[in-house]
Amino acid sequence: MSSDPKQRLKEIRKTLKQQAADAPRPIPVKPPEPTDHELFVAATKGTVPLYRPVQVEHPRPRPSPWPRQREKDEAAVMAEAMSDLWPWDELESGEELLFIRPGLKLETLRKLRRGEWVVQAQLDLHGHTSDTARLAVAEFLLQCRRTNKRCVRIIHGKGLGSKNREPVLKLKLKNWLAQRDEVLGFSQARPVDGGAGAVLVLLKGWREK
Repeated sequence: MSSDPKQRLKEIRKTLKQQAADAPRPIPVKPPEPTDHELFVAATKGTVPLYRPVQVEHPRPRPSPWPRQREKDEAAVMAEAMSDLWPWDELESGEELLFIRPGLKLETLRKLRRGEWVVQAQLDLHGHTSDTARLAVAEFLLQCRRTNKRCVRIIHGKGLGSKNREPVLKLKLKNWLAQRDEVLGFSQARPVDGGAGAVLVLLKGWREK
């Protein structure tokens, strides 16, 4: 090595360059591919939505002003007043249920029979005994009156599963309905609505007396 300081410095620089050239170079690491979400965010950066749907807050249903226990008590009183007996001839098993309150037009009954009224509520009496069915009908009529349901359907069945294969509930339901002042009339349902196993009932409006 030279004794000249400048020359020595040049030699040191040359040695360092040679060492740097001979050193192994790091292998470049390929960056990871962007995800679909990252590509979407990058592509939509700075955009403004053209339409924002209006969010409607649906009001919560208000609780019924009628206490439940009071409804059950009134329905029980109604059921007790609905007798199985009524001063008219008993229906034959295949006879159609038809009734219209005196003073109403027969056309009202015809429209009901033709299914021109929209059915707003339904009660199915399958599985009920006579006693439980009477109470169920009373509760149903009471609730329909308070919610201003005008046309309802009650499914009483055709009696095929009864002891004598007779429509027991059908005959009793006829008497129960005829005794209720809120019932304006009733008719056997059309075949598509239950036929001989169901009855359509027309009720008074809430404000009607």
